[in-house]
Amino acid sequence: MFYSSAQQQLDFQLKETSPYLGGGRIVGGRMILSEKAGAYDLVEKMEYLYIRVVKARDLPATDITGSLDPYVEVRVGNYKGTTKHFVKNQSPEWNHAFAFPKERVQASFVEVVLKDKNLGKDDFVSIVRIDVHEIPTRVPPDSPLAPQWYRLEDKKGEKLSKGELMLAVWHGTQADESFAHATHCDAIAAAAAAVDSHTFSNYIRAKVYHAPRLWYVRVHIVEAHDVFALDKSRVTDVLCKARLGNQLLRTKAIQSRTAGFFWNEEFMFVAAEPFEEELVLSVEERVAHNKDEEISRVHIPLTTIEKRTDDRIIKSRWWNLKKHVAVDLDQLKEDKFSSKIHARICLDGGYHVLDESTHYCSDLRPTAKQLWEPPVGLLELGILNATGLHPMKSRETRGTCDPYCVAKYGHKWVRTRTIVDELNPRFHEQYTWDVYDHATVLTVGVFDNCQLVEKGFGSSGGNKDVKIGKVRIRLSTLETGRIYTNSYPLLLLHNSGVKKMGEIHLAIRFSVTSMLNAMSIYSKPLLPMMHYVRPLPIIQQELLRHQAVQIVAARLSRMEPPLRKEVVEYLSDAHSHLWSMRRSKANFFRLMSVFSGLFAVWKWFSDVCSWKNPATTILAHILFIMLLCFPELILPTAYLYMFLIGVWNYRFRPRYPPHMNTKISHVEAVHPDELDEEFDTYPTSRSLEIVRMRYDRLRSVAGRIQTAVGDIATQGERMLLLLTWRDPRATAMFLVYCLCAATVLYVTPFQIMAAIWGFYYMRHPRFRQKLPSAPLNFFRRLPSKIDCLL
Repeated sequence: MFYSSAQQQLDFQLKETSPYLGGGRIVGGRMILSEKAGAYDLVEKMEYLYIRVVKARDLPATDITGSLDPYVEVRVGNYKGTTKHFVKNQSPEWNHAFAFPKERVQASFVEVVLKDKNLGKDDFVSIVRIDVHEIPTRVPPDSPLAPQWYRLEDKKGEKLSKGELMLAVWHGTQADESFAHATHCDAIAAAAAAVDSHTFSNYIRAKVYHAPRLWYVRVHIVEAHDVFALDKSRVTDVLCKARLGNQLLRTKAIQSRTAGFFWNEEFMFVAAEPFEEELVLSVEERVAHNKDEEISRVHIPLTTIEKRTDDRIIKSRWWNLKKHVAVDLDQLKEDKFSSKIHARICLDGGYHVLDESTHYCSDLRPTAKQLWEPPVGLLELGILNATGLHPMKSRETRGTCDPYCVAKYGHKWVRTRTIVDELNPRFHEQYTWDVYDHATVLTVGVFDNCQLVEKGFGSSGGNKDVKIGKVRIRLSTLETGRIYTNSYPLLLLHNSGVKKMGEIHLAIRFSVTSMLNAMSIYSKPLLPMMHYVRPLPIIQQELLRHQAVQIVAARLSRMEPPLRKEVVEYLSDAHSHLWSMRRSKANFFRLMSVFSGLFAVWKWFSDVCSWKNPATTILAHILFIMLLCFPELILPTAYLYMFLIGVWNYRFRPRYPPHMNTKISHVEAVHPDELDEEFDTYPTSRSLEIVRMRYDRLRSVAGRIQTAVGDIATQGERMLLLLTWRDPRATAMFLVYCLCAATVLYVTPFQIMAAIWGFYYMRHPRFRQKLPSAPLNFFRRLPSKIDCLL
């Protein structure tokens, strides 16, 4: 259901919780231990019965031919799971683990049944029974439990003369290393319609994905020699095209009465390791409007291209072009030299390849590993549970949902197991990341798995997983060492308004290895050096980001199970640059909120001038006279005033991370037509061509205005939030600076300080550096209200 403005204030707010995690209760961000905490101390301990079927040997034959197609069926009460079968193999090796929730185990025995696969009914071969009460408990990080051989029995319980099965059976938790690879038989039981439980279980397991390392490919096309047009009787336009995968760029078309063409144009592409595509340079002739015919081309493997980490000049090379069209023998005899193209190509490793929204970057390191610095901290995320999820589809005439969570930070993506047919799933999975820069954002999304269907598995591969909602958490807003346990509302914007899809319960802890190193990051540039030495234009950077997202989505979709394209695009905010009237209004009101303080000061000064409050006006006159008599007190007083405000605001510092705010996002009173415009396709789906052209032009121009207004608002919000302890480390550093500055300015004559500042800002260009200064780097790392935008 959709909510009114009053209900939004209650239902769309972040709620702090005090759950029992890792053997203790979280109270005020601290853990009160009741028992020894293990490695998984941010999630509730969930106990499982693990059964690992390793292999078998010397199995008895059942067919007339003396062969056997064995597979194993594991039964624990009403739950069961099966391994894959082998054809004519009496010594198979499965190495397949099964996990059964301990609270749902009602049986006294574990039955491991060996069967023979047939076209009709499978034949029973033998069985192994294990008493549940005799199964040992393994607590990580103990050494792995060694499997053992079990003699096979018949249905009556008598030992067979031959045949053994190697099994490992133990009680463990989700901290066990077998948890991510095990088949969760409760999920298979909830989706009993799936015909292939082994394949089905592979699509619901928890997985860790590593996104490919991305490189910028810089291609500088200089010229081409000995290039003859297809029709030598006339002078035609010739251009050069550069193609890398599905990325295609072209030079301008030029004419030349000789066989040489000079372009001198530079292009940028995105490539991912391992380099599978080749760079193709083709020289083509313009034969008609929007129609080119290829003359010759060259294929350049990216593995042969030189890599660089700075802006040093790369030596250019000449490549031989191969004819692409058929020519006669006489022409081959006349061509003494092959066509050549002159280009300068390199892999730029000094940049950070943006593959996500620039406002919500989770990684700021350059591509080249030799430029990486040691991590400054550790991020731990516990995905506990979700409550009140909306039914996303129907199954057996009732609404249901198959939810799973995906968390993204840096190159590491994690996906929880899919909880089948559950609107209140319990995940309790914990993940960790190394943190290299805490001015980054962790993104957690919740999705409905639409690849599981009623009548068998795999027939819905064309369906898209439905997004339920996401949470963004900026690490710089977290206090060091504190455990944040909050329930986040999952807000999703539809073409009819904002809707709460449920809540996700997370536990987050950010810890630093060295507080000094964490503080020093504030003085370093936000992006790698090449972004300032040789910056990329904003439009080109956005185009490259779009290509990077597509490459990452394509690579992750090839893994098993695939992390689908719609998931990657949703977490990467691939379409955040498109025009939206709602976003433009939100950024405008953010800008007005920034200047509201100046308006309030002007109103106060106007009241002082109009003697509305005589006592206040008299005090203002006295202060004005004091500052005239003692001008050296102006700056110390201002710094001391900011220091006192910051100390006073420490009592009101935020206690929980920022979350999406419906009021700031301007979704409470948005017009339906504006939402329809926001959800419209790009290009627009309007029928009239003139309307299409004007509408797309408006959206393109307004999108840039929206970004500019948002950037201005971000700078102002950073100044306002500096003294509010939104970033506790930054505020503490700034308060120390204010105190020191107030002291220095008090004992130092104003004239000397003014002279120093004047000569510093008027210094010679030789003493200036291209990298931004430390105060500017500090300011750019400050948080803003953009984290609260929906």
